[in-house]
Amino acid sequence: MTSRHVVVRRIDRAEPAVIDALGTLGAATVHEALGRRGFAGPLLRPIQQGTRLAGSAVTVRCQPGDNLMIHAAVEVCKAGDVLVVTNTAPSSHGMFGELLATSLMARGVRALVIDAGVRDTAELRAMGFAVWSQYVSCEGTVKANAGSVNVPVLLAAQTVHPGDVVCADDDGVVVVPRREAAAALEQARQRVAREEATRARL
Repeated sequence: MTSRHVVVRRIDRAEPAVIDALGTLGAATVHEALGRRGFAGPLLRPIQQGTRLAGSAVTVRCQPGDNLMIHAAVEVCKAGDVLVVTNTAPSSHGMFGELLATSLMARGVRALVIDAGVRDTAELRAMGFAVWSQYVSCEGTVKANAGSVNVPVLLAAQTVHPGDVVCADDDGVVVVPRREAAAALEQARQRVAREEATRARL
């Protein structure tokens, strides 16, 4: 993990059709298809229910209690992305709220995954902006310290590279390495087919 403060504006992404297809299959199925890899842990929970999606990771590394780099990341996001925000040390601050969600939605960003807290949760749910976070917190932040955008980050026990595919639903968050996305999709489809055959027999 680099310690330099950088903002990488261009990243490689998986094929949109592959990403969208993974998003329909569910985190548990994708996790199993990856050989039980990629789960970002039980602490990341959705603030909404019934949402299932996938998108390309735009990664952010922040200082605890400082959301400056989230604002910087908004400018490099594209339609279909998922913003993945991490901190250099544990943080429960409410680093994200309705105004940032409005900016991301205007760019077609599908969701936020953050290892800290969010606020304005009623507004976020009403807007239909999906969030997976460790905390809900009204504790505010500053905008004083540089971090990095689109560098490898550590989300729980998972390393997330820019452009990896993030799959998320009520069961949690799974990270699929970008170069494995097509293979993971094929394996996941085969798993679904096997389960359907078993269900029919039962």
